[in-house]
Amino acid sequence: MRTDKINYYLDIAETVLERGTCLRRNYGAIIVKNDQIISTGYVGAPRGRKNCIDMNVCVRETMKVPRGERYELCRSVHAEQNAIIHARREDMIGSSMYLCGKDAKTGEYVENASACSLCKRMIINAGIEKVYIRNTKEKYTEVNVIEWIENDESINGVMGY
Repeated sequence: MRTDKINYYLDIAETVLERGTCLRRNYGAIIVKNDQIISTGYVGAPRGRKNCIDMNVCVRETMKVPRGERYELCRSVHAEQNAIIHARREDMIGSSMYLCGKDAKTGEYVENASACSLCKRMIINAGIEKVYIRNTKEKYTEVNVIEWIENDESINGVMGY
């Protein structure tokens, strides 16, 4: 049986996450427009800095920070951010992002995965139109980015995801 197009791209995002260097959760993101991959990104420290897996410490985990909060403490650049950084905005306008996350310890898919509030803002400004987030090997959530604009959680101070 042939894999549908969305799961095909999510499979690629899942392969990209294998480069991630986070001790908690690793994500892979790809940006696609007109059936062409524009950019990829995974979780990792900025170029030239040591990765958490190399230092064997995660500040957020040490401090027991809940997921989706206090990312200023994190050493890493998120997968979505790296994918956006490596693409031209004109190529991203009207594109789709495919996102896959796995727990670094168990290898299980991240339950109720979503972009964090900072990544949502970057996705909005990049002009990305849809985000597909893997839930299981076959199931995914499709988000129209306009929903993040119309339902601005930052107004209510909602943290996490």
